Amino acid sequence: MKRLLLSLIALWAVSLSAQNLSISELGRYTDGREDALEIVAYDSATAKLFITNAATDSIDMVDISNPASPLRTGGIDISTYGGGVNSVATNGAGYLAAAIEDTNKQANGYVVFFDVQGNYVAQVTVGALPDMLTFTPDGNHVLVACEGEPNDAYDVDPDGGVAIIDVSGGFMNLGQNDVTLLDFSGAPTTITGALQKPNTTWAADLEPEYIAYDAATDIAAVVCQEANALVLVDVSAKSIAGYAGLGFKDHSLMANAFDASNQDSGINIQSWPVKGVYQPDAIATYHVNGNTYFVTANEGDGRDYDGYSSEVRVDDLNLDSVAFPNAATLQDNANLGRLKTFTNDVIGDTDNDGDNDEIYSYGARSFSIWDASGNLVWDSEDDFERYIEANHPAFFNCNNGEAADADSRSDDKGPEPEAVVVGEMPSGFYAFIGLERQGGVMVYNITDPNAPVFETYLNSFNGTVDMTDVAPEGMVFVKAENSHTGNNLLIVSHEVSGTTTIFEVTDLTVGVERALEGAISVQPTVTEGLVHILSEVATDDLNYEVIGQNSQLIQRGALQGDRTQINLDTTAAGIYFISVTNGQGQRITTEKIIKQ
Repeated sequence: MKRLLLSLIALWAVSLSAQNLSISELGRYTDGREDALEIVAYDSATAKLFITNAATDSIDMVDISNPASPLRTGGIDISTYGGGVNSVATNGAGYLAAAIEDTNKQANGYVVFFDVQGNYVAQVTVGALPDMLTFTPDGNHVLVACEGEPNDAYDVDPDGGVAIIDVSGGFMNLGQNDVTLLDFSGAPTTITGALQKPNTTWAADLEPEYIAYDAATDIAAVVCQEANALVLVDVSAKSIAGYAGLGFKDHSLMANAFDASNQDSGINIQSWPVKGVYQPDAIATYHVNGNTYFVTANEGDGRDYDGYSSEVRVDDLNLDSVAFPNAATLQDNANLGRLKTFTNDVIGDTDNDGDNDEIYSYGARSFSIWDASGNLVWDSEDDFERYIEANHPAFFNCNNGEAADADSRSDDKGPEPEAVVVGEMPSGFYAFIGLERQGGVMVYNITDPNAPVFETYLNSFNGTVDMTDVAPEGMVFVKAENSHTGNNLLIVSHEVSGTTTIFEVTDLTVGVERALEGAISVQPTVTEGLVHILSEVATDDLNYEVIGQNSQLIQRGALQGDRTQINLDTTAAGIYFISVTNGQGQRITTEKIIKQ
């Protein structure tokens, strides 16, 4: 490989951090009905997706052998098995499992097994409202989060729990004796940093939402969203290993600033005397440097039923005059008045005198990394809102990806991080975080859990009006060795738009002989709208590509002599990447520029 010295010269602001990934949209399966497609699973051998479809009470079977043209080849009608399908997972060996609630949501639900052709195989009973399930990587167990959600009158509140289904004996022989249902009756009286509805027990109040399993430790971390807690489960021992409250985020710190109002005439990110309750929806796990870490999407969720509600706006709180001497200003609707927060029977009344000494809001508007004991390692702070403000202000804290609703979610949970999945590639571990209300997927390199690095933001903005893909709900990352295409895949199912999109994720560092440290420099020039690639060596076998921030190809060509001029004068403002490859397609270097 020739040693190359490149210099990218442009009249633009420049960031020197190199892009590690190229993420390209391959295709999209569309149902089109709102709230139709939610959770997606993938089977490599058949090149099929299995997608829960609430609109048809079924699991859609979609052939993506050609990812550019997804084709629905059939469906599994689950109406005969219960009241609705909440989750689906595949084991990579010809079978899938579906979490199905009873027609009475407060009654015990079911896990039903099918082969990948959609044929019924077996059924077992689990706890009330099975909300999510996953196979352990060895395929021997299925873990089920049984939420145990109350009825609307809140006079029936079944216990939450975790079901462990031993499928090691084969699906044809599966029976109820293979199911272990763990409850939370042994929880300590107090779980520090967690929330509990008054006059209830942890057994009823801990409502499992999502599970991440760590093969290195055989421990599963179970998110109980409303309670702001993790339950750790020892899968081999079939027992609860511990409980951890997730604590609170201090929004009075400038690093944790956020926009608190939908009536402040636009974007107004600042610090406030508020504590955010993390309340993750989804959780993922990874193992690096001998340690286990959990990654959460901190959506936030309240208990809002006819029989009981924990939701209240700040302008309706009775703020303590000592703690909040500026209460009248804070409760103005342009400030904190519109912010949705907790009633003080749950949290906020520290001296039990009936008023609020503290204000707690729903969610943390971020993603976080936690250690194996549930201690916070890192949080993305105000990254999401800051990034959208800087790059897509017309869509800031919008509802369902619509510019017409910009700022409308600021008083609720902002961008509302909903889904998360972790993918491992040669250059490290990456977290993909789906933003439910904002839309799109944030991507971070999390190889160093103490110092993650922003990679890119995937979105489907189709102009200045709205998004094509709205409300990412379920995500799957498929490593190249497990993919029918031979390449890494990211598959994202979107609830509101009824779309499931397939992306190819390319690690730009693979097989690359990179330029030496310090051999690349970026300098300003007076040539407006032009980028110059300078080389010290002959460049007859070198090529370049200009890639947009959504991984779209803007232009490509061959380098000419020691200076190649690229004219981007008519290209829209935004982030771009200039990649240089050799004749074999190996990536030599990638540099990021920002056109203002």
